Amino acid sequence: MDAKKLGFDTINLGHGSGGIMTRDLLDKIIFKTFSNPYLNQKHDGSIVKFNNEIAISTDSFVISPIFFKGGNIGELAVNGTVNDVAMCGAIPKYLSLAFIVEEGLQIDEFIKIVKSIKDAADKSGVQIITGDTKVVERGKGDKIFINTTGFGEVHPNANISTDNIKVGDKIIVNGFIAQHGMAIMSQREGLEFESTIESDTTNVNYLVNDLLNEFGDKIHLFRDPTRGGLASVLSEIATDINKGIVINENKIPLEKQVAAACEILGLDPLYVANEGVFITIVESDIADAVIELMKNDKKGINTVCIGEITNVHHNKVVMNSSIGGKRIVTPLIGEQLPRIC
Repeated sequence: MDAKKLGFDTINLGHGSGGIMTRDLLDKIIFKTFSNPYLNQKHDGSIVKFNNEIAISTDSFVISPIFFKGGNIGELAVNGTVNDVAMCGAIPKYLSLAFIVEEGLQIDEFIKIVKSIKDAADKSGVQIITGDTKVVERGKGDKIFINTTGFGEVHPNANISTDNIKVGDKIIVNGFIAQHGMAIMSQREGLEFESTIESDTTNVNYLVNDLLNEFGDKIHLFRDPTRGGLASVLSEIATDINKGIVINENKIPLEKQVAAACEILGLDPLYVANEGVFITIVESDIADAVIELMKNDKKGINTVCIGEITNVHHNKVVMNSSIGGKRIVTPLIGEQLPRIC
């Protein structure tokens, strides 16, 4: 797909008019890229069949910059929604896709984003089955915003609920935290520093599916610590279950360069956003087997147990520090870094 052959170099307001220019944009880029029997009906919606319970998750992506080390807004939109469906214990199958594009966006950039969406969808095993495209005037957006809604069948072995969490359950994380947030931070105006840190954006649905195939309802919860980071998610869980959580600082998986960048900028990595990280809370007797399975997957090679559920200090997260002390881990107050996803 070559922008020079399309007859236009930038997105114009006419591309959102619903007329000939809109059809031109859709036919030459959108429908051509995502062609499948559902989308090719070119209807306002799509009809699909499910045999079991379904999970639905929707998310909007307004990240700045739209291209960053390790990814771009397109693949982030797919991975983020695919993972949200997976965290429900479901197998993602379909996505809706909506663009809000600012007039003047370079077609080359739009095509790159569309292609990355296609690649991420293929890697995740999902199809784009319906969507929408709108164009706003210059200055009324910021290049491009994307909304995705994901649909998936709940795994027959899944029983994911905070109600199932009990004292003694282990808390397991699949990899290094704070990668995504620090990749974005390193590119923001006024915060740039020499760094090779890349976003961890990826799909984790296949790993989740493998865990459910093997361990079923002994897995009590999945959760991805995106905005607000690991600290905020664990704090929410402690409140929801009215129990305590203990984590160990020396077990938190943190890449050295990310830790150094956080220290330079005065940030606590526990509050920095992630996009390819998830936690799972499991019964204690399967924890070792869960870790072994996860470590055999490239999305979980750095898996580690970071803590457990306790019957003390209810509604709180307590961290055993690496120097021997303890501190309460509170949820994030306010916005540490806006437009992170």
